[in-house]
Amino acid sequence: MKISYNGWDREYQENREMYHILFDQAMVKEVEGSTEGLESAIASYTGRSHCVAVANATDALRFSLWGIGPGDEVLVSDFSWISTSSCISMVGATPVFCDISLQSYHITLDSIKRMTTNKTKALIYTHLYGSMSDTKEIEHWCINNGIRFIEDSAQSLGSSLGGRKAGTIGECSSYSFNGNKVVAGISGGGMFMTDNKEHADYVKRVRRHGKDKDFTELGYNSKMFITNADIIQYRLTQMPKWQERRNEIAAIYTKELKYDVICQNIPVALEHNFHKFVIRFEGKEQRKRVKDALKTIGLNASIHYEKPLSKNSLYITQKHRKYRPVDSTLGNSRIASDTVMSLPIHAWLTDEEIDKIFNTILMAI
Repeated sequence: MKISYNGWDREYQENREMYHILFDQAMVKEVEGSTEGLESAIASYTGRSHCVAVANATDALRFSLWGIGPGDEVLVSDFSWISTSSCISMVGATPVFCDISLQSYHITLDSIKRMTTNKTKALIYTHLYGSMSDTKEIEHWCINNGIRFIEDSAQSLGSSLGGRKAGTIGECSSYSFNGNKVVAGISGGGMFMTDNKEHADYVKRVRRHGKDKDFTELGYNSKMFITNADIIQYRLTQMPKWQERRNEIAAIYTKELKYDVICQNIPVALEHNFHKFVIRFEGKEQRKRVKDALKTIGLNASIHYEKPLSKNSLYITQKHRKYRPVDSTLGNSRIASDTVMSLPIHAWLTDEEIDKIFNTILMAI
């Protein structure tokens, strides 16, 4: 029997009556609804002054780079999803890839310092896997060097560190509601968040083809599907109980696996949403052996991510710069890509499935 990786098929069965109600409400409306309810809910949760719903988090990141373009450089982690760097190329700027810590999988201040030049205009900081690290020192570095701190919190809705919620840090932030996120839409979705009204007004225009009083600038078709927004807003109300269950599962995984694989490092003050539960192996061969074993129990475990961003063929032609390891290693981003694996960690996993997963891993190692 297949083990559901994201669990949304099971969640639908649990809440299908509510989804039928939301769909019926959408179908009988004489005029199109709006995303304002969802935007208000996110504003209430984060405390951000302005929240703008868009088609996806890639657009939210691209719109975050307002005013940045050709000749400018933007610092970014070399270990993330492609949107983190492709949005930089979309606006004509140059992505500058920095290395990560193997403890947190987050971009390091040392690498940031080494890669900063007088062309550096912004840093996109990604909270990977829903985890968070203390960014205060990096934020101060950015302020002192005139660099915009842009928070990529696509994976970290629900997480907080020392009381600071993901989505509230820096000049602007973004959430993703893609199908693999802890709160997902039925057709993806993204949220742009800022305390800068001028920037928010810009995003409101360009998400709708640049429309103000008339079409004032080149824009995009980046509106969120209204029924999608309604479903996301409902799922936000369920987020706390789902997150509680994911934390229970994470504790079981950690207890059973911590002596045989490298589990995520969790800061004491972190309230983790566990978007992903990531383990790391000694090398590729051990990882392949475990992945093959998990297939025998109906689980196709995922790898996030199989190669550093800069190693994708896109960057054969796209202008970029990247770090050079300070020693003889291939760099931490490459090491992580060769050794990480993500385990399912959704609220609808059964105890039997959890036992089967960790026991299969232990036997395969």
